Amino acid sequence: MTPSVGATLGPWTIESVSAEHMKTLAVILDDPNPIHLDAEAVKALGMGERVINQGPANLGYVMNLLSEALPGARIASVRVRFLANVLGGDRVSAGAEVLASHEQDGERRLDCAIWLEVDGRGRALEGTASLVLGQDVDAAGGSTAIVS
Repeated sequence: MTPSVGATLGPWTIESVSAEHMKTLAVILDDPNPIHLDAEAVKALGMGERVINQGPANLGYVMNLLSEALPGARIASVRVRFLANVLGGDRVSAGAEVLASHEQDGERRLDCAIWLEVDGRGRALEGTASLVLGQDVDAAGGSTAIVS
């Protein structure tokens, strides 16, 4: 069943963002920026005392939510604003709300508001995503909860 307009998806939660995973992602992204690797570098820049997660990882948490909440759907477009840093050890939760359901180019689509919340500090990113629903999409109407 396709979720109805107004339905929420999520949350998809990371209990503690891993500083070790940031090191691995820095290698994959070829991103040697010390803010992702060394808390002392972050402190020297006056940006706090914990390493800062890469923006693509933060967006990835939202993509995980969408792919788990709507299996078989493909993401046609995403537009986000990065609002705040996610730090090592933060608890984050991705969420979405279905804004519209419509046909476009012969395909069933859902347009969603998307976000990533940092516990105690508010949103780290927010935006919109448009998804093309596959034949095998089986998401619950109303609210879907996914926690990892």
